[in-house]
Amino acid sequence: MNKPPLTGIRVADFTWVWAGPYCTMQLAHMGADVIRVESQTRMCVSRLTLPWAGGKTGPNRSGYFNQYNQGKRSIALNLKLESAREAARRLASKCDVVINNFAAGVMDRLGLGYADLARIKPDIIGVSLTGYGDSGPLRDYVAYGPAQVPLSGMSALTGYRGWPPMHVGFSYGDPNAGTHAAFAIIAALYHRERTGEGQYLDMSQWESTMALMGEAMLDWTMNQHQPERDGSRDPSMAPHGVFRCRDMPEPIAGSAVDMWVAIAVAGDDEFARFSQAVGRAELARDDRFATLAARKKNEDELEAIVTQWTSQRLAADAAEILQNAGVTAAVCATGRDLDEDPHLNERGFFVEHDHLEIGRVRHAGIPFRMSETPLAIKSPAPLLGQHTDEVLRDLLGYSAGEIENLRAEGALK
Repeated sequence: MNKPPLTGIRVADFTWVWAGPYCTMQLAHMGADVIRVESQTRMCVSRLTLPWAGGKTGPNRSGYFNQYNQGKRSIALNLKLESAREAARRLASKCDVVINNFAAGVMDRLGLGYADLARIKPDIIGVSLTGYGDSGPLRDYVAYGPAQVPLSGMSALTGYRGWPPMHVGFSYGDPNAGTHAAFAIIAALYHRERTGEGQYLDMSQWESTMALMGEAMLDWTMNQHQPERDGSRDPSMAPHGVFRCRDMPEPIAGSAVDMWVAIAVAGDDEFARFSQAVGRAELARDDRFATLAARKKNEDELEAIVTQWTSQRLAADAAEILQNAGVTAAVCATGRDLDEDPHLNERGFFVEHDHLEIGRVRHAGIPFRMSETPLAIKSPAPLLGQHTDEVLRDLLGYSAGEIENLRAEGALK
């Protein structure tokens, strides 16, 4: 059987929080040996983030960290000390890729910038995944994912008419930047395979989020028009949105849980199928709704009709009726819905690991399949510093005595 496509590629992972770890998780999924460099002296905030396994806190118990660091190894280095920085340089010399998502200039100050590493290993691929890129007047600004969403223009499009701009519900800029970075790294590896040349990848989380906003930017550059916020509605579909259904049959913690179904009707033919499915075939012949322009003009009235139908049904039943009629519809899924979903489980999307501290845990797995190079998640997320001795000894050639000296001076924490 063929091996995963990035087998033999080694990554020195100096990333933290979400954007960088999400990137390197993709590389680990594809077979790369990802060695995450961490420190107890400045612990990654994701090790201190909810949810906690079993409700008990601890740096190895964060569901956030354990999801996005599957398949990696962890080495603890206190980079405040020169001996630890020397170990980091030795690690880089054994790697194909060195990636960080610190603020601009941090790696340079540590003596681990691209120019430093390229002197050690000329064909190294260096990746900097900063908030605003390594150049420009904002290069030193502080960045977190929640700021990237409004700065990209996404929040200006999100919300209801008359409401202020709204967040999209999570730090979209982080995993989106991580995905772009993984793509760029694979392209750089392909270039190196053809030419022998390493290179430096200057990634901007802001710009990678803006790359998703082409229509809105074009509307401004071409028409000097800013699209209005319009809730869940869409200019070229109606009905389009999420509609209230009956509550979940079983209460959770004694409370009823409201359920919703998402419906998107793309054209007049699909609206005719929708009308038939909800028992209102006459709607497709009604002058108020027969065309997209008419439906948009009378959208409040149309949505009231849709809600009257959905509110009498369970979300799953409403979605099934519409899908069977060839209408795009889906349940607004809860965590429980996803965990128990027969389609996801049949496809093997979820994976289970035996974690050294918290036992057997279930995670979201790899969202794609490769027929000739099968993928599998090698291991759960590592304990903090779990592989320090292993990497120093087996990969970097440190003797047992040298490792103990490093530990004694505080370099391995």
